[in-house]
Amino acid sequence: MAPVNGVQAAGQAPPTGPGQPTPSRRWWRWLLAATVAWAVLLAALTWVSVRDDPPTVREQRSLTEAGPVVDRAAGALVAAAGDTAVLTPPEVERGCRVTPFADGATLTRGVDVFVAVGLERSLLQRVADRLPESWRAGVRATSEDGPRLRADAGEFVTVSGEVEADGLVRLTVDTGCRPVGDGYAAPAVGADHGETEALAAALRALGGPPGATPELVVAPCPTRGTARTARSAGVPAPPSPADALAPVARPAMLRTAQAYAYRHGAAMVVADLSGDQVVVTVNTGCPA
Repeated sequence: MAPVNGVQAAGQAPPTGPGQPTPSRRWWRWLLAATVAWAVLLAALTWVSVRDDPPTVREQRSLTEAGPVVDRAAGALVAAAGDTAVLTPPEVERGCRVTPFADGATLTRGVDVFVAVGLERSLLQRVADRLPESWRAGVRATSEDGPRLRADAGEFVTVSGEVEADGLVRLTVDTGCRPVGDGYAAPAVGADHGETEALAAALRALGGPPGATPELVVAPCPTRGTARTARSAGVPAPPSPADALAPVARPAMLRTAQAYAYRHGAAMVVADLSGDQVVVTVNTGCPA
């Protein structure tokens, strides 16, 4: 109905032409533009965070990335523990769950330290005092488990230490469960540094096969050089391993129920007597 005398009839809405969007349509356009802008900004912030920010949870670091941290931590423990520190082989255990939908693996490295009986707590404290300040290492005694060392090597890698037996302290570096990535690659062991010769002499004294190829385990030292451990297979123990080793051990540096240790040049030979068989290691620690 046309307006009468230019006045719109009551009850009729004013006309809207094709070029005049309704207010609700303009509001939706503004909302869509704001949503797109926010999504772009959020994506940009996420990209910058992934590129520049450190990881905030363990699941953001793979086993491949954590491996060098673990290796350096093992070397730092050898340097802190002293001459009778023995590197144990790295262990990768698969089958844990990073998330309910993703499998993972755990990497652990160990250092066994043999001391005179009664000095285990002192050894743990000395290690804690010598570790980097940023690790926040400390030793706490518990009524059930005895003294325990705890430290944080960074990148969500934990360090622990405990008394395994009288005269034996075990230090452990642990990644916890995390994505495997490309897997863990152990440090290259390099050429023989005389370990085979020292190992053969000890095995001959124990009545074992001297020609066996040793297992070599290494870890980078904190400042320079590499800690090295050459490990024999277990051999049957003679009636008195210490007496059998005495001719090649002059003088003995340590003689306990757990171990017999002596120097061979710059290396420390340690006969581990804690098991059913004797395992001999030749250990080169970190330079002072």
